Amino acid sequence: MGIGMGLNLLLLLAMVATNILSLYHLSSSLNKPVKSSQQVPDHLLHQLNTIRATINHLTHLRSTTTDPDVTSKPPIPSDLLLYAHISPIASACHDHPELLHRYMNYTPFSLCPFDTALSESLILRGCHPLPRRRCFTPTPSKPISSSHKTNNPFPSSFPDSAVSWASYVNCKSFQCLVSKYDGFDMKVESSKFVNPKSDLDLPISQLLQIAKSSSSVIRLGLDVGAGTGTFAARMKLHNVTVLSTSMNLGAPYNEVIALRGIIPLHVPLQQRFPIFDGIVDLVRFSHAVNRWIPTTSMDFLFYDVDRVLRSGGYLWLDHFFSKRLDLEVTYSPSIKKLGYKIVKWATDSKNDSSGIKNDEVYLTALLQKPVLK
Repeated sequence: MGIGMGLNLLLLLAMVATNILSLYHLSSSLNKPVKSSQQVPDHLLHQLNTIRATINHLTHLRSTTTDPDVTSKPPIPSDLLLYAHISPIASACHDHPELLHRYMNYTPFSLCPFDTALSESLILRGCHPLPRRRCFTPTPSKPISSSHKTNNPFPSSFPDSAVSWASYVNCKSFQCLVSKYDGFDMKVESSKFVNPKSDLDLPISQLLQIAKSSSSVIRLGLDVGAGTGTFAARMKLHNVTVLSTSMNLGAPYNEVIALRGIIPLHVPLQQRFPIFDGIVDLVRFSHAVNRWIPTTSMDFLFYDVDRVLRSGGYLWLDHFFSKRLDLEVTYSPSIKKLGYKIVKWATDSKNDSSGIKNDEVYLTALLQKPVLK
């Protein structure tokens, strides 16, 4: 700021000097007879040219110190440079240097910033996996007490002390979450996947019976877009392990999944499943998988499911919604292209305001991957 004021002062003095010289020359010429061939004296021209050059130079300096587009870019965080030498960084990260630099701009060996929202902004833009950092992640000041350590994945409440609320803007307590977000009211969650309310529902007891009747077994599952992990929680009661993918997006979904004794996978829908090939018995798509995903991305998602499913494993689309015409023309052919056995296929109108306006329908489908012979 001081440099800018100094340049402005010098520029002002140079302009004043130019005007004074011009007035001096004008007054001198008025006191003398005017000659048609009279020219400006060389010494005066030299002085004027020098002052003009100074003005131009000062103007350029002033623009480079005040124009944000010309100013030098902030230095790249040192730990980002160090990490880039020892491990590859996802190419999409380089498309968002400002966010990446903010994420890696921290003091090594000290407390990490509370920046869950920033990290998810990068992840959702394809910058995944994120670079590792050399700092201590903030954790709740009070660990879960023995009174709250239970094998019940449907507790009546969670202690507020179990979450670091600094990363969240809209809520600072579980009571607030229950009133503003889906999935945090355990009374509501405990009733899901038990008793069917329509043909679109598939109770877990029926799912397990279907697997048993086909001489199959469900031991390991993957729930895509799991919210707070209610499906995995219900399956846990049947000794089935279900990994749950979820993003926080302003609320502690991953923390609650973990509080229920379930493993959360903090990965977006566009990310390849971090699971080895052909080892999963069941993959479930929740409401998060719907018509808002581009068709081509949906194809890649389906075939990543096929990659992780074992022979005889199940793909369950649970209340997938789309426009009625899109389901008939696009999604049904894409799903059936997998060549899986259709165990259940049920559709119904989506009767909320958006569904009525856009002529949307729900689809619940259970498909079984063929057994290789």
